[in-house]
Amino acid sequence: MGILQQDEVTALIMKEPALDVPQQPESLKIINELLWPGIVGLQKIKIFDDLVRNMENEALQWKKWYGDANAESCDLPRAYGNLQLFQRLLLLRVMRPDRLTGALTEYVRDALGNLFIEQPVFDFEPTYLETTAETPLFFVLFPGENPTPMVEEYGAKLGKTTNGGTFTNISMGQGQEKIAEDCLTDSAKNGKWIFIQNVHLMITWMKSFERKLEVAVSEDCHPDFRCFISSEPLMLPGVEVIPESVLQNSIKVANEAPQDLKSNLRRAFSKFPQDNFERAKSHKEKEYKALLFGLCMFHSIILGRKKFGAQGWSRNYSFNDGDLTICGSVLHNYLEKYEQIPYDDLKYIFGEIMYGGHITDNLDRRTNATYLEKLIKPEILQQMNLTMWHPGFKSPDPMKFDRSKYENFIETGLPMEVPEMFGLHKNAEIGYLT
Repeated sequence: MGILQQDEVTALIMKEPALDVPQQPESLKIINELLWPGIVGLQKIKIFDDLVRNMENEALQWKKWYGDANAESCDLPRAYGNLQLFQRLLLLRVMRPDRLTGALTEYVRDALGNLFIEQPVFDFEPTYLETTAETPLFFVLFPGENPTPMVEEYGAKLGKTTNGGTFTNISMGQGQEKIAEDCLTDSAKNGKWIFIQNVHLMITWMKSFERKLEVAVSEDCHPDFRCFISSEPLMLPGVEVIPESVLQNSIKVANEAPQDLKSNLRRAFSKFPQDNFERAKSHKEKEYKALLFGLCMFHSIILGRKKFGAQGWSRNYSFNDGDLTICGSVLHNYLEKYEQIPYDDLKYIFGEIMYGGHITDNLDRRTNATYLEKLIKPEILQQMNLTMWHPGFKSPDPMKFDRSKYENFIETGLPMEVPEMFGLHKNAEIGYLT
């Protein structure tokens, strides 16, 4: 308590511009005039009460700081050289909003630790252990995210399978209402699992579902019964689709794909557990490890490219984990079948069939193919640069690395993320950061 001042926190959140704004001095015309009221307004904070006069006196130093590509980390003008990190955030808020996100990330890292800024890989088991027969698991769906394989895989461990008649997966649509209600009643009574998907499509049915679920879990409910629900987030404010009691009684899971390269790479690599590596030991183990890591790098880059908006992809494509895992299986099978690695075949299947199947724009298809040309090639076995436009980030040596070392490399070996790692100019991030 007392680490932060309330007026400084308010200034960071609100950025209150001054109402009576003096004319912007000629020496400071390099600063965007739209930012000037916010700069004047910042003088309400005690430590910045002389900010405008100081900027006039040290105009050259302020111009240099304002124009720096990494304003959050470069030296401030002399009078403000000893600012605390949080107070530096206030300057970025009013003068360089495009660099505020990175600075906030560093502040939270220093104050609270990596746990609050890095997205861990979602683990289904701990979440499942919190559920009961009366507590459904509610998945919020995002583009490229499909919870079904995760639920089916864990259900198989507990003997809940579709073939065994103990797991029912229903994708909601017209005509499915009665089927879903009957299956819900049967599953609750006999201790089965039921996954009711895409309930956002069934606005008029949800009240009936609410009542059926209440009855199912209150009358003669088997303790092994589990109900899973999925829905897309609603785009229209004020439209109620999911009944309040369903949401209140459920455990909500929003497993949205991360945007940063490190979290995406961590998540992609987690899709290939140790048994994948054990299986590869019978054939071309070195090649499998190197190319699999290159494939995960490719997957992470094309997902991370989405945050650049139209500069990343011309259209919004739903690349997903299923594309990655199928490509991983294709890679394994091709290495097992052919003596010489068919790089061209792999790139065609990955780029034109699996990931390319989502792409509808020819220039986007060319971008996708270029990444594969740079990553899926023999040089990846000899520690080549993984991010081809940003030197210094080399692929791990497959002769020395096992799976745990690859995981450690992801956590500690990645450089700071910059647009050049995606093949983009450094100015590409100004728009989305602002």
